[in-house]
Amino acid sequence: MKQHQLYGYARVSTKEQHEDRQLLALKEFGVADKDVFVEKLSGKDFNRPVYRRLVKRLKEGDTLVVKSIDRLGRDYEEILEQWRVIGKELKAYIVVLDMPLLDTRKKDIDLTGTFVADLVLQILSYAAQTERLNIRSRQAEGIAAAKLKGVRLGRPPKERPAHLGEYAAKWQNGELTAWEAAELLGIAESTFRRWAKQDK
Repeated sequence: MKQHQLYGYARVSTKEQHEDRQLLALKEFGVADKDVFVEKLSGKDFNRPVYRRLVKRLKEGDTLVVKSIDRLGRDYEEILEQWRVIGKELKAYIVVLDMPLLDTRKKDIDLTGTFVADLVLQILSYAAQTERLNIRSRQAEGIAAAKLKGVRLGRPPKERPAHLGEYAAKWQNGELTAWEAAELLGIAESTFRRWAKQDK
C-alpha cells in the first residue's frame, strides 16, 4: 500500500521577512524538513515556481499543510480554485493550522466537515473581497477630502536654496556654468536649470 506523504508550504512576501514561525508550526505538526516548500514571493497570484513544484508533487491521499490561509495566497477566488484542484482533481487533503475547520482529511467519512470547510472558504472569500473594496473606497474618499481641503498629495516640494537667485543670475550672465552653480548649491544640475528657468 502506498505511503501517503505530508507536505508543508511556507510563504513570505519579501526576502527581508522570515518564515521561522511558519516552519516551526509545520514541524510541530509533523512535516519533515525535507518536505517543506518555502517561497519568498507575493501572494497576489499562484504563478509561483515553488508552489507549482509542490502541486506537481501532490498525489492522491497526500496532505498539504499551511500555517494560515493567507500563506496559500491573497486572492480568495484563486484560493477557492486551488482548493478545488487539490481536493477534487488531485484528491489530496489540505490542513490550515490556524483554522481547524479548514481540514479536509475527514471528508471521506464526514460530509458535514466538507460542507463546513467549503462554507468557511466562501465566507472568507466574500469578506476579503469586501474588505478590498472598502479599502479602495476609503482611499478614494480620503484623497477627495484632502483635495477639498487644499492638501497637496505626494512628496512635498524640495526647498530651494537661499542663494539660488544669485547663482542663477551669474549663470545667465556667463559668470558660472550650470554645473558649477549646482555644485555650489548642493543640488543636481538638472534641478538648478529647471529652477533657474522657472524663477526667470
